[in-house]
Amino acid sequence: MKFPAGLHFKTSVMILLMVVFGPLGDILLGKGMKHIPAMVSWAPRDISHFFFAAFTSPTVWLGIGSLLTFFIAYMVVLSWADYSYVQPASALSYGLIAVLAYGVLHEVITPARWAGVLMICFGVLVVGHTSPSTTTSTTSSARTSATTPATSGTASTTTNAEDSVTNGAVSGVVRAAPPATERVS
Repeated sequence: MKFPAGLHFKTSVMILLMVVFGPLGDILLGKGMKHIPAMVSWAPRDISHFFFAAFTSPTVWLGIGSLLTFFIAYMVVLSWADYSYVQPASALSYGLIAVLAYGVLHEVITPARWAGVLMICFGVLVVGHTSPSTTTSTTSSARTSATTPATSGTASTTTNAEDSVTNGAVSGVVRAAPPATERVS
């Protein structure tokens, strides 16, 4: 199946948003939580103090907003591209996480970690040269399939999942219509 160029562009944009906002949210959340005293016990007072401090931190809220943006982009791209494409392609964020951890959080990244990050990024390049979607388009076939009533009008056959949900039948199974109820006066 040939993947439309416009959809490939939209997929690339959504994955780019995921690659940027996922690590950014993680870094902001990590940085914000480092300024909050650790929760030392599970006493209700300590828990409420911890959550109050966490949710009044602007850095934590920026992290939450970035992660929410990541999640929305993730849901949108999964609506039209295969998971087996999206997940590896978005793994490019691991490289960005390492760079941000080194630059913003001043973490030490060992050569073995850098080598691992480079291997992941190489894998992303390989996956990026494949089609984002390997499944056939269901929208056109779902629209052409229709419910065909039986001659007596008491049973119907459904031929796609969309119709089976609306008609209360299992796809491809004939189900008798419920009997009509009459009001007795």
